[in-house]
Parts: sequence; structure tokens; C-alpha cells
Amino acid sequence: MKSTFIQDIKDQSVVQDFFLVKTCSIKVGSTGKQYLDLIVADNTGEMSAKKWDIEEDLENIKELSSGDIIKLRAQVSEWNKAKQLKVTKFRKSIPNDNLRIGDFVQAAPEEPEEMYEFIKGVAESFEDQELRDLCLGRLERERERLLYYPAATRNHHALLGGLLYHMKRMLIAGDKLCEVYETLNRDLLLTGVMMHDMEKLNEIMANELGLADEYSFEGNMLGHLVLGVRELDREMRELGIGREKAVMIEHMVLSHHYEPEFGSPKRPLFPEAEVLHYLDVMDAKIYDMEEALKKTEPGQFSEKVWTLDSRRIYKRKDF
Repeated sequence: MKSTFIQDIKDQSVVQDFFLVKTCSIKVGSTGKQYLDLIVADNTGEMSAKKWDIEEDLENIKELSSGDIIKLRAQVSEWNKAKQLKVTKFRKSIPNDNLRIGDFVQAAPEEPEEMYEFIKGVAESFEDQELRDLCLGRLERERERLLYYPAATRNHHALLGGLLYHMKRMLIAGDKLCEVYETLNRDLLLTGVMMHDMEKLNEIMANELGLADEYSFEGNMLGHLVLGVRELDREMRELGIGREKAVMIEHMVLSHHYEPEFGSPKRPLFPEAEVLHYLDVMDAKIYDMEEALKKTEPGQFSEKVWTLDSRRIYKRKDF
């Protein structure tokens, strides 16, 4: 049985328990010696782990892969102002360990099937028949993978059902913004929400536990923005969607990262594309804040969150 969870690990303590391997690789340190670099996880979070002396364990280490559950003994230390595990020994789990997979996998707080049906219902509400057909067709084709896919390998929404959770919250927020900014085309904006990250299904390599430790060949070479535009171009030609509408949807996918250094060769050039970008950023940042505050006591500041420019997030007391 698992007794130590990542959110409860204290500085300078010794940890001896089971963890899920999210990523593992052999790297070479500044001294020229090889070491084992791990990200280990449970359902409360993840943590970096290193094993520095690996010469005698190379055969066992080569058998490790993402999704394995290992029992490790480690000293908790700090690196770059974040907790890290210095592993002294480990072994892979065996059936007699009597483990529950639910202790190890982070999942979205809502059931994937319910999130999928909500998103499908939004698409069915579109007045624009072409956009309705586009979104429903993609949702139905990708249903199986959508039910478990994460939205990232690490950081925001990197969990079972994370892509659906990210999409659903953006749809709810986008729908409300259309009530405030009445000139926005609701069907166009919400189509952009559904399509903007859809090609993460082919950019990221994930298993049915929602674990993703690497990118596909196409993901590394092209990324989900280019993959998204390419797939949309094919689909919209088949559906006979007109040039202006098709190019605008492709532009929304291509521009939603906003800056060239984040992958977007064009910045948003119409309101729905601009709003899509901010919906995406807002949901990602709020998610990262929520995760940081889960590990923080009321009236205290969190540890630094590097995805938020190393800010320490404050958790309010009850008013």
C-alpha cells in the first residue's frame, strides 16, 4: 500500500515508497558520468528524481519505461528552489505489492465521458451547419483518444482527460464572453476553442493512463499548430467550406500562441482569434495557480511556480 504522497513530502526527509515513472532517461552530467533522470508522480503531483551512481544498475535502468511503478528510497533535497529526490535504490513493483492505480495517476476532476458529451452538445448547438459538421466530425473520430489524452507532457493539464478539461473550461468562458462582447461570432470562436489543440493528439505520445513522456516525430518536426492547420485544410476542403471561413479558422489555430518564439508565425488578426489566445492563456495560468494552491496553507504563499515566471501564489484565508 502507498503511504507517502508527493504533496506531503517534507524538505530533508527520507522517502521510501512507490511512485509512478512519468519520464526516465539516462543523461551525462558535468563530470562526464551517466546518471538516471526521472520524473516520478502520484495522484497529488510530480517531482524530479535523480540517481547519480548507476554503473551497477544499468541493466535494471534500461528496463524502466514510462508507466512503470517503482519503489524507491531517496533523500529529499532542493535544486533551483524546488524539491528533488536523490535516489539511493529502487525496484519495479510486483503483484504482491497490492497497489491501487488510482493512487498514482492524476486525472481531471470531471469524468471524461461527461466532459465529452458537454463539448459535443456545444457543437450541436451551432447555427452554422458547416462549423457544426466540422466539429462534430472531428469529435466523433477522435472520441476514443480524447477520453484519456492529456493536454501536455508536463505543466498545465498534463493529466488523464486533461485535453477535454482544458477545452471544456475554455468553451464555458468563451460562451460567457460572447454575451459581453456581442459582436463576437459565437460559432467561430467556439470552433477555434475545439480545434486549437486538437492535434496534440498527434503531437504528443500518450498512453491510456494519460501519461505522456515524449513527442511524436511529427510533433517534434512540426508541432500541433502546423499539424492543426494541415489537418483542418484537408477536412474543410472535403466539407466544401468556403475560402474566407476556412482561412479564418486556420488562422485561429496558427495564431493562438501569439508570439513567434512560442510557435505562432502570425498574431491574431480578428477579434475571435484574439479572444481565443486569451482564453487559452487564462485557462493555463489559472490551472497552474490552482495546482500550486492545493499544496499551500491559507494565508501562505506557494513555492515558486516557474510556469508563472517563478511567482509565489498567495492562498487567501476565509473572508
